[in-house]
Amino acid sequence: MSNTHTRSAINWEIGPIFRAMLRNKVGVILVALQIAVTMTVIVNSVYIIIERSKEMQRDSGIDNENSFSLTSTGFAENFNTPITVTEDLNSLRALPGVVDAIQINAVPNSGSGWSMGLKTQSGVEYDAVGTAVYMVDDHGINALDVEIIAGENFAATDIGMREVGQVNWPDKTIITKAMAENLFPDIPYHSVVGKTVFINNDDPMIVVGIIDKLQAPWVGWNNLENAMLSPERMDFKGSRYFVRTKPGQRDSVMKQVEELLANSNKGRLIQRMRSVEETRERSYRGHTAMIKILTTVMIILTIVTALGIVGLASFSVNQRKKQIGTRRALGASQSAIVRYFMLENFLISSIGVILGAALTIGLNIILVNTFGLNKLDWFYIPIGMLALWLVGQSAVLGPAKKAANIPPALATRTV
Repeated sequence: MSNTHTRSAINWEIGPIFRAMLRNKVGVILVALQIAVTMTVIVNSVYIIIERSKEMQRDSGIDNENSFSLTSTGFAENFNTPITVTEDLNSLRALPGVVDAIQINAVPNSGSGWSMGLKTQSGVEYDAVGTAVYMVDDHGINALDVEIIAGENFAATDIGMREVGQVNWPDKTIITKAMAENLFPDIPYHSVVGKTVFINNDDPMIVVGIIDKLQAPWVGWNNLENAMLSPERMDFKGSRYFVRTKPGQRDSVMKQVEELLANSNKGRLIQRMRSVEETRERSYRGHTAMIKILTTVMIILTIVTALGIVGLASFSVNQRKKQIGTRRALGASQSAIVRYFMLENFLISSIGVILGAALTIGLNIILVNTFGLNKLDWFYIPIGMLALWLVGQSAVLGPAKKAANIPPALATRTV
């Protein structure tokens, strides 16, 4: 019986509410627009934040927690890179707490590295599949902590020496599962072992192994898991070493390594010693900054919108004190007064969120076409609408209670 009475009361109040809204069209329109804009920004911001957070949590394929890298740059006239690299790697691998160490041209997720294109046919005019290139020796698999899921590792005899300006490539390569599937989408990845791919358009390389996962240096690249290993050491003045340690010993080993290498050869500089975690944090700083900015914008917009709703409701209460007092004198309960203003706000919010839903879709289309973002999942819109309804109802509750406390005797006074 009470539910029927409540529904009847609500139906009876809608007419007066609409008439009151029409008398204050400017305020209603401004608040509805404010709600629409807030919903548009918040829904798209939340979606972007979730997408960026997922990207930051992607598995790089290597042992992030227990690995670090550093550079060794020779400046002495008699500095011999091949000999120095061999001596350094032997010393590093002999250190207690070190699992393995390699010379490498780039570090995953570092933001800087080499890229090439691979084709499945020589001399054919079509786009090559882009891939990150990691030059490693036969210790690369163990040092990077990647797993060979098909084929085999490089042998020590496969390792060549790359000179500055060299353009030719070794005749073997190991590629990631993702790269194998992109190159040969019609066959299982394990069947790619033994296939010939072409780099530099016509230089053949035989795929001798497939590894499970290894990310490229560029965290914003769409083909992040396209990577290949090339069996090479580098005869460059600057060498980058990648060191994997036993669990929990990374920080102590880093101190030992810096001291060991600095003292072993005075003709070079040891620089940029960073853990892989720090390297990833640096590369994802743009993501982190975007998340912080969008979060701040959402909070500010929500507060401003709530204040706008409070302002409109308070203005409405002040304008209708005598009317409210009259209703109280005629027997309207405090809960009925609260319900009146809550319903009024719900109607205004409904206009705002419906418009906001359309604007949200429109903004997402622009973001997809301009920045290549993924399309917004459908459920974000109803969640956003519900959130803005709750914000509106929460914001109007204070002024509504204030209105409910207006005494009936006010109806006899001159306003």
